[in-house]
Amino acid sequence: MPKLVFLATDIVLYTLLVAMALYVRHALRTATLRQTWRIVVRDASAMSAAVILAVFLLIAVLDSMHFRPLLPPASDAPPTAEAAYSTRTLSVLDQLLKGRRESNEKTYSVPLGTHQFSKETMLVDGKSVRDYPRLKFGGAHLQDPQAQWATDVAVRTLAGCGAGLLLAAALWLLVAALRARSVGGDTYTALRTMWQGHTDIPWRAILLTASVLVLLGAWLAALWPYYHVLGTDQTGNDVLYQGIKSIRTAVVIGSLATLATLPLAIMLGILAGYFKGRVDDAIQYLYTVLSSIPSVLLIAAFVLMIQVFIDKNPTLFETGLERADIRLFLLSVILGLTGWASLARLLRAETLKLGELEYVQAARAFGVSHIGIMRRHILPNVMHVVLIVAVLDFSGLVLLEAVLSYVGVGVDPTTNSFGTMINSARTELARDPTVWWNLLAGFSLMVTLVLSMQLFAGAVQEAFDPRARAFRPQRAKAGERNATMAPNS
Repeated sequence: MPKLVFLATDIVLYTLLVAMALYVRHALRTATLRQTWRIVVRDASAMSAAVILAVFLLIAVLDSMHFRPLLPPASDAPPTAEAAYSTRTLSVLDQLLKGRRESNEKTYSVPLGTHQFSKETMLVDGKSVRDYPRLKFGGAHLQDPQAQWATDVAVRTLAGCGAGLLLAAALWLLVAALRARSVGGDTYTALRTMWQGHTDIPWRAILLTASVLVLLGAWLAALWPYYHVLGTDQTGNDVLYQGIKSIRTAVVIGSLATLATLPLAIMLGILAGYFKGRVDDAIQYLYTVLSSIPSVLLIAAFVLMIQVFIDKNPTLFETGLERADIRLFLLSVILGLTGWASLARLLRAETLKLGELEYVQAARAFGVSHIGIMRRHILPNVMHVVLIVAVLDFSGLVLLEAVLSYVGVGVDPTTNSFGTMINSARTELARDPTVWWNLLAGFSLMVTLVLSMQLFAGAVQEAFDPRARAFRPQRAKAGERNATMAPNS
């Protein structure tokens, strides 16, 4: 049995999943929250983005299940000898992508290439020849790459797309059958209703997005075992594998930094708006001073201090991954502790407004304590602001990590992240010919994650903020019309 390893960021991600499950349970049991989230669910673009975000989250969870493989016993070891484990920590995702993780080339290769990107001097029939050497893994199954490559890629692409279409069709039929069973009727009628959009939940948008992801996955499954789909980097590592591994870093930073922001922002924002006077002045002075300091310089100073501590205490970490993970954890905390000012301002303004309402004044008149008023009357009524800002800030934190890694003060260089991929592309773009695929992979995955989160955040803001929803009356009317035509989803 391998040895399970629980990194600091793993525990945070598990805690976040449990908190999300508890919130979903609470929302389902609360009528007002259930009605508000229905507005989000009726948004087609938000549900399409939610499907993509669910895939990213699944990848991050698989990459957060770590273990150290059990080493085979030595030939001369006694039967009672203790089990020895590898010094390398792997994840379930690493094990699932073992083939691509171990298929390292010597240096750069183009996407779907069979030869190295740069020429080398080789001995052919006893003569020194300068040519592009064959890759060890990319296209290694081809005997004559020049004659067979185009046909092989085309056949595998058609096979992958064909399998993807079958899986997508099966997914549509499965959802239609389940819906027909729940609301009555036959599968064909349910399928036609979903395609025409006459449902409360935008099944067409959800299933079209899922179908595209299934097609992409099937295409990768057909080609990736035989080629480097997005090429390799300078050290010969598969670029697509690095991009997939970078997803966990982005999810961890976005979620953990957001969680680290909330306690300070909620506490100080509510205290400033509730007590006013000197308390308000002191808190305003604090976040005004913090906002006047360039955030990149402040974060860089903290990160360099952390790096000095890690370098001076190498015995605290058993493996290199644990060392890199603690830096990722502390970086996320620093991003949260230095980014609470904007949310605190919003909560202060909301608390000032709530403090003048009748039920708060009545609670004071009846002698309810300040802590009781803030806990029972203020905090529940500002949580919609917290939720909106938390979802919106996730995207900004992912982009901030890319900027910090680009300037060299982000995650550990051994940690896969979108920022390190983009940072390594600086010198690659100056080459002739240009190595463009490393930048394309990191940039595309990062934009997909950020754009999906922004679309979902926009729907959450419209649902929880009546003022934002007022500017989108057509969408609300469309949702009400669909709900009237098909009240059961």
